Amino acid sequence: MTTDTISPATHAPATEPAPPADGAPTTTSDRLLALLQDGGARHRLIEHAPEGRTDIVSELRGHPLNQAAKCIIMRVKVTKKSSRFALAVVPGDRRVDLDRIKGLYQARHVSFADQDTAERLSGCVSGSIVPFSFDPELELIVDPELLAHREIFFNAAELHLSLALDTDDYRRLARPRVAPVAEPSTGTAP
Repeated sequence: MTTDTISPATHAPATEPAPPADGAPTTTSDRLLALLQDGGARHRLIEHAPEGRTDIVSELRGHPLNQAAKCIIMRVKVTKKSSRFALAVVPGDRRVDLDRIKGLYQARHVSFADQDTAERLSGCVSGSIVPFSFDPELELIVDPELLAHREIFFNAAELHLSLALDTDDYRRLARPRVAPVAEPSTGTAP
């Protein structure tokens, strides 16, 4: 495992991908890393064995489970004929409270998005979804318990690469809606 620290005063390490010739990021990982660099975010890249399960990857990264940003995409059925999508981000030791999401939207029904939809909206494979939304169809909602930490951890749109990100910089760059959307985990389900 390797870790590189990035702060506004340092340059990107060799492990951070270079932008394509036209300057536009091509992958969600590239887009995220460019956002962090351009925004002067304090962050560290962490390489590790490929893993998408929050509990296992938290061990690989070496941090408490409650500092992991667990990212779940939800389908919110607002009316009989209309749905929206939300990216709920909760601490790794918690799970998404469907009733709280339902209440936030005054929705008829809330469910987990199917894998194809989640991967399309996030631009990430399952297990590597980032706590940022780069799609206007996807509203970002973060539980305040996650934001109580100085630093949060998450896969960087890659199963073998993670980020440790300063929480203040995360809030500033992601601009999430902050609302209590987590409940205690029972050891199963997101």
